[in-house]
Amino acid sequence: MTDGAERAGTAEPRPMDARKLAAARLWATAPHRFPYLASALFALPVQEVPGLGGVQVDERWRLYVDPDVTHRWTVEELGSLLVHHVGHLVRDHSGRAHSLGITGAAQARWARAADAEINDDLADAGLKVPGTSVLPEDLGCERNRLAEEYFHAESKIEAESESESEAKGEGESEPKSEPPAPECGSGAHGQRGPHEPPDDPERDGSDEGGPRPRPPEGGLSQHEGDLVRAQVAGALREAARAGIGVVPAAWQRWASDLLEPRVDWRRALGAEIRRSIQSVTGAVDYSYRRPSRRASVSRNVVLPALHRPVPEVAVVCDTSGSMDDDDMGRILVEVEGILQGAGLRRTGITVLSVDAEVHAVSRISRAAQAALVGGGGTDMAKGIAAALDLRPRASIVVVLTDGQTTWPTEAPRNVRVVIGLIGAGPREARAAPAWARVVHIDGA
Repeated sequence: MTDGAERAGTAEPRPMDARKLAAARLWATAPHRFPYLASALFALPVQEVPGLGGVQVDERWRLYVDPDVTHRWTVEELGSLLVHHVGHLVRDHSGRAHSLGITGAAQARWARAADAEINDDLADAGLKVPGTSVLPEDLGCERNRLAEEYFHAESKIEAESESESEAKGEGESEPKSEPPAPECGSGAHGQRGPHEPPDDPERDGSDEGGPRPRPPEGGLSQHEGDLVRAQVAGALREAARAGIGVVPAAWQRWASDLLEPRVDWRRALGAEIRRSIQSVTGAVDYSYRRPSRRASVSRNVVLPALHRPVPEVAVVCDTSGSMDDDDMGRILVEVEGILQGAGLRRTGITVLSVDAEVHAVSRISRAAQAALVGGGGTDMAKGIAAALDLRPRASIVVVLTDGQTTWPTEAPRNVRVVIGLIGAGPREARAAPAWARVVHIDGA
């Protein structure tokens, strides 16, 4: 958010106070404030922009800071502004603006609407955001609404005002004064500013599905941003349950919508995984690793004991060139959902990054720990085979793929396989084997 009045200055430019900016991040993520925003706030790379007049964020999660404001603003003001800007990013205001086709003069209305969606919660929390700050009442609207509602309400009021002027024969009347439009950067409205670098034009990976764009230097790619959103949503829900920090009701609704969208594929995938886990967990087998409690009545015979195996879950992630940024982001969100929804945080799961070969195998308790690398052809049969070679051996294998792959010719033995087909392409072209549980993840 930029305060235009602060652009002018005659003093010699001073270097950025990095210690105060670091203190502002710690202030914002204190346990009694917004600790669940830590993964987002500390993911922001900082770039100095002298003369900017404030602080902005772009669509790639880069933070642009005028060094002068780090000297003039307090730690509390800087921390409040960081929370405000992270609100734009985790609520994906730029993506939502693109979906609405926001351009030109409409950009100012969207910027006000996006600010209003965030600021009513921050005002209730007592945060002090420097510069231009728009609240829902400034737009003639009630609080606790979405940016889209504020945007359409303001557009409707403007259209009605113009119609009234024409009906009265007033012709071109004086333009109606509008609330000032905040400038928070493309992370809020999707329109790149002059100080924001273009996305890296170079590309990597190739196959018949086409190459993927490389993440811009110093920023986050789209699927990395989606992962951070999922992490924030999960941490927010945990904080709400534990009564830690300030958790506005609107943010809780956002987290629930992100982690538990009301679409059939998410419920179906979760149900299949839980069903498989319950089946494996409920199974019993004999083990000689510890003696049976009945061994005392048969001294010359070693009796095995019954035990219930703990399910080992492996997730095979398709990282081939046919998987675009949206698909990769959805994979990371699904991995986070599997960890949370199936209660596997403590034991963890094994994630395999696979295209035509197995590139990375990692044991994780959070999706951020997964290494998704690849970009070549596709062969999920190799990924499933690698999952079965793990020690301890996987009892449940989840495959997340677009389906443009070969599969094992026979059903793997002694393992349950759940396949999540990602994307909205023709289902007949993405047929999965009949021996697997299949869920179509068509996007939300």
